[in-house]
Amino acid sequence: MNIQENISLKPYNSFGLDKKARFFTAVESIDDLREALEFANRKKISVIILGGGSNILLTKDLEALVIKIDLKGIHVLEENDESLLVEVGAGEVWHEWVQYAIKNNWAGLENLSLIPGTVGASPMQNIGAYGVEVQDVFHSLKAFNRNTLSVEIFTAEQCEFGYRESVFKHKLKDQYVICSVTFKLSKEPIFQTEYGAIRETLKEMNVTETTIQAISEAVVKIRQSKLPDPKVIGNAGSFFKNPTVDFEVYEEIKKSYPSVPGYPQEQGIKIPAGWLIEQAGWKGFKKGQIGVHDKQALVLVNFGEGDGKEIAQLASEIQKSVQEKFGIQLTPEVNFL
Repeated sequence: MNIQENISLKPYNSFGLDKKARFFTAVESIDDLREALEFANRKKISVIILGGGSNILLTKDLEALVIKIDLKGIHVLEENDESLLVEVGAGEVWHEWVQYAIKNNWAGLENLSLIPGTVGASPMQNIGAYGVEVQDVFHSLKAFNRNTLSVEIFTAEQCEFGYRESVFKHKLKDQYVICSVTFKLSKEPIFQTEYGAIRETLKEMNVTETTIQAISEAVVKIRQSKLPDPKVIGNAGSFFKNPTVDFEVYEEIKKSYPSVPGYPQEQGIKIPAGWLIEQAGWKGFKKGQIGVHDKQALVLVNFGEGDGKEIAQLASEIQKSVQEKFGIQLTPEVNFL
């Protein structure tokens, strides 16, 4: 294991923000991780765990040890005629894992194609798209306890999944490092095509037989048409969570905006945050080197030399204007550091 000093994190965050880490290392094994944490303890410095860097906003240099998780591997643990359990290393790239599963005709992940980040971050955020969330295909995970320096297993119930939430973002924040995730995938797919524009896109693609491969291709096509490539324009994908409001609030908004989209949930009606931001006039906004994407208002962007503090300020202004216009408080999905 190699621990470096004063390393730029620009290559390690999808916003492309040039902030430095006091110490930096990449770990490829549990032993590496244990050694890195022991180093941090000796130095009495904080630790920041980094996956794909696609869900963070760097607002300053980090006086910490940044540990990039590069734990790899895909292993089938159990298999029968209907389903299988597959353990995947936390450092595997999420989309590459999804494509691996699809290539093997393992169903359940196809709607989650092209989501940025790594496998380890997927249960922490309970990532989701087009009607599917990680909790729908989750079996268990292995996590390294930063206090006891030992590995523990968490079930779905213990992860306490919610909308873009898990126990690791709140109650157990900064106490564990996710090392691997085990997914339960199906050999008999149940297609999810109702959410978003999947069905319409499949028609445009002249798909006559629905398959997990076709759904994945449709999702990729939709996402590429709306979302900028982080390699070209710095961004973290969806910056805010889609808020859920009471039915009465939704109906009140509908009086002034009859076309407001809404998706019924157990707790109320989910309204796309991108729609709210667009109605508040932010779509395509640009100030200096930062702004709001011109095709998807949910995406805040760094055009090149922007600063994390500027993006944080823009996010705050967007929240304020949506609150004033609709009475709805937007919550960031991105983690501020």
